[in-house]
Amino acid sequence: GVFSFFRFRLHFEKEGKEEVEKRKKLAREKVLQQVSDKELEVDINDIYPSEKGLGFPRRPSWNYEMTRESLLRKEEKSYRDYLDDLHSRNPPGSLSHFEHNLETWRQLWRVLEMSDVILLIVDIRHPVLQFPPDLYHYITGELQKHVVLVLNKADLCPPPLVIAWKHYMASQFPHLEIVCFTSHRGQPYSTVLQKKRMRRKADWSQAGGPLDILKSCQEITSGRVDLSSWEQKIQRDAVSERLDGERTDEGAESVLVEHQSDSALEMSSPSQELYKDGVLTLGCIGFPNVGKSSVINSLVGRKVVSVSRTPGHTKYFQTYYLTPTVKLCDCPGLVFPSRVNKQLQILAGIYPVSQLQEPYSSVGYLCERTPFLSILKLKHPSLQENERNQESEEPSWTAWDVCEAWAERRGYKTAKAARNDVYRAANSLLRLAIDGRLCLCLRPPGYKHWENHPDLPEIMALQGRATEEEGTAERDDEEDGESSTEPEEERDRDADDDEDGDGDDEDEGFGHPRRSDDKPSGFTVNMYNVLRENEYAKVWKSMMKQIKCTVDMMSFTEAAIWLSEQLEIKRTQL
Repeated sequence: GVFSFFRFRLHFEKEGKEEVEKRKKLAREKVLQQVSDKELEVDINDIYPSEKGLGFPRRPSWNYEMTRESLLRKEEKSYRDYLDDLHSRNPPGSLSHFEHNLETWRQLWRVLEMSDVILLIVDIRHPVLQFPPDLYHYITGELQKHVVLVLNKADLCPPPLVIAWKHYMASQFPHLEIVCFTSHRGQPYSTVLQKKRMRRKADWSQAGGPLDILKSCQEITSGRVDLSSWEQKIQRDAVSERLDGERTDEGAESVLVEHQSDSALEMSSPSQELYKDGVLTLGCIGFPNVGKSSVINSLVGRKVVSVSRTPGHTKYFQTYYLTPTVKLCDCPGLVFPSRVNKQLQILAGIYPVSQLQEPYSSVGYLCERTPFLSILKLKHPSLQENERNQESEEPSWTAWDVCEAWAERRGYKTAKAARNDVYRAANSLLRLAIDGRLCLCLRPPGYKHWENHPDLPEIMALQGRATEEEGTAERDDEEDGESSTEPEEERDRDADDDEDGDGDDEDEGFGHPRRSDDKPSGFTVNMYNVLRENEYAKVWKSMMKQIKCTVDMMSFTEAAIWLSEQLEIKRTQL
């Protein structure tokens, strides 16, 4: 109920009004300058410096003689001590946004206790932002368990960069198993504006990486668990997809899912016995927006059956029984303390766009690290205002200019005065970056391009593309000159992808399921043209000219009716 909402809601620090206004002013004045490639390199030791004590809260020791209330009090005191120590070692403003809700950390404790192998899922575009070294050392050292690093969204990076990140993470953490993963095989990657990563309904078996996760677990378990049923499940799902095209629930395997309740987190100690009863338990951990739910969906498969929903109890994590010998524990997404700067946190999806009071400086940060002019094909606001067609010196751009130009191009207008809605445009650009359609890929220190690495064909096979497709995809982007579609308009201003903290369904909310007559996965579709959003924008502009932005309420209502009729006409022409 209401108590549960407040108990488990995410906590965010409020920014001072003065600071917000200062950054907004800077976004209007600071001329954007492209940064060097060297500045795209990120060292994990800068994100999580060892001397700053950027650990995570541990569950305090307890015994069965303690009451439930005394255990909870002890945990709360331990957590407060942890926060006090953390803030004493890091001056105000130096720490990134991180999880301040003890209830979420309790779920992490339980998943770590239950699991034999931890799947730590990160975004391949910036893996070091989402890989807390303290968590790795705690799992491999104190708990004596194995970590499999899942480099998700591998379709968003060029293959040489994928190899570079694998090499870097392996050199930093020698006991780490590393697997690449993608739920969108065959989609184009590049630094140009991407077409929408199409959401394929019930198409998880086409994901690249489940077999690699299985192989890593086979190496870790060394025959102590019979994983043949899991391997057969993956193969059956893949065969079923090839035979049926779009799979149905008929004949599909049922995967049981348990919703754990409050009692699952209390008065239970870590199990020292690995692979209890011959079952491998996998724990899935990851920051919000790393695509954790996509990984889980691909492992779970088609049909999910709920078997033990406890009435009156808050659901914590979920346990999926993939086969009789493999189960999967899903921990909600949570953010660890780090030294990531605010702009990078936002672009990595760590800090929700919906919480931003001032998105413009983040847009500036993005533009200085991507060739935004060639990507977005914007017309400078000064040229629009003066309607100067003669050739002149290229005007300088600020973050505010970019937002205003994007609002003009997309037809984003404020409701009352019909001015360019720069706030909505800024949020739109940030969401494009988070979704991977305006791609910013960071690099490991001393980045080498690895173009001739022997693993390159393997990475390209995982991504589901052939070498000749890349050039075609990029040329198509440049020729089209159109952007991809955006999340539904209702979400543009203040709706976050996932309010309960999981936030990692990176392809949720677009509302355009794949049609049966769509082209196969290797074929690139310009969703912007398919949906005729450019036509809608023209209709909107035409309407605004007709009513000349100076109308009373009655005529505006009539204009709105006229617009809806025009949109309906356009839809019937599709």
